[in-house]
Amino acid sequence: MMEEDDFALFAREMQGVRRIRVDQADTGKQKIDRKNFELARKRAVHVDEKLKMDGLSDQYVLDVGPEDFLLWGRDGVQSSQLRRLKAGQILFEGSIDLHGMTVDRARSELWAFLAEAVKLEVRCVRVTHGKANRLDGRKPMLKSHVNTWLRQHDRVLGFSSCQPKHGGTGALYVLLKRNMLEGRDEGVF
Repeated sequence: MMEEDDFALFAREMQGVRRIRVDQADTGKQKIDRKNFELARKRAVHVDEKLKMDGLSDQYVLDVGPEDFLLWGRDGVQSSQLRRLKAGQILFEGSIDLHGMTVDRARSELWAFLAEAVKLEVRCVRVTHGKANRLDGRKPMLKSHVNTWLRQHDRVLGFSSCQPKHGGTGALYVLLKRNMLEGRDEGVF
């Protein structure tokens, strides 16, 4: 009988073999420290109140020089509007001065200022960032960051360095997109 020989052969081969009580393979990885793992999980889902998700990235900042004239317009903005902005012919209705602020604080203040201007249906504002003629020869930090941030803000249609009487290359006129409020007849004849 073949079956008895197979069982006998199997039993003989299995002599001295112990049954494995763990049903998981040892992959060689370190075991997870459950206490630290749970702490890391809680930190990952905890929302830091100081962190604002404003959509403005600092991943790639366009470096600009202290005397560089800045001019930018979003696709679709008429060149005549940008010429008027550059010439200071569009009245700015609000202004913010970011001089002396850290990059993080300037970012937060600028975001709040633009949000308020958009809420109030303001067409144009002035942002003073300064030139930061640095002794170490490096590029002005705030001017470079503001230049980058404004390009990312969805309500900014364009910006231009100001006329000398309004701050020159140390400030920007910023043209904002408005939602025409109901009942407003500006520009409609």
